[in-house]
Amino acid sequence: MAEPPVVEVRRISKHFGEGPARVDALREVSLDVFPGTVVGLRGPSGSGKSTLLNVIGCILEPSSGAMRLNGELVYDGKWLRADLRGLRLEKIGFIFQSHNLLPFLNAWENIAVARILADAGPAQAKGRALELLTYLGIERRQDAMPGELSGGEAQRVAIARALANDPRIILADEPTAALDSPRAAAVMDLLRKVATERRTAVIVVTHDEKIFDRFDHIYALRDGALEPTRASAA
Repeated sequence: MAEPPVVEVRRISKHFGEGPARVDALREVSLDVFPGTVVGLRGPSGSGKSTLLNVIGCILEPSSGAMRLNGELVYDGKWLRADLRGLRLEKIGFIFQSHNLLPFLNAWENIAVARILADAGPAQAKGRALELLTYLGIERRQDAMPGELSGGEAQRVAIARALANDPRIILADEPTAALDSPRAAAVMDLLRKVATERRTAVIVVTHDEKIFDRFDHIYALRDGALEPTRASAA
């Protein structure tokens, strides 16, 4: 039996302002993302990519529509969960163009803090951090400070942090924009590994054409509307 989608977006719209000043950032977007898949969102600036990512990440409230994450209906004309912070900690990992590592914590501490925010004890949080650093092949850098890491190493730590609470959904906003081609390919290969081995749904906003061959599906956003542009086995 086929697995159900991890992300189900149904006719989601988002507008800002009213009357003549109204801007429709998303227009009845519907999207399914299944376990083990890596999906790309592309489009010009202002097309709605980051808005859609922030809606799926439960950061930005839609204006209308419905959304189910990992089987739970979380939005249907309104948020159905009072604790959105807890929802994000439970279901979603975030990766950004800038790795956003805390400069006063070393690599494993940057990962462990995400587990501590989810109420794990210090020993359990450190164990999880070291496990993920090993999983991503960067355990030798566990004590390095962010300023001592290369761009690719810092993004690996950021990926590990996103995985700290074992989410079923990974949202990445331009994760390879600051990397050269080999490091960008390495980061996307890691996201593919995570998707395949952990049955995670990975959604990546990108302008980076050098990684387009790493996606199962690529969708274009144009004026807030979503259209598929390619579907293939990566």
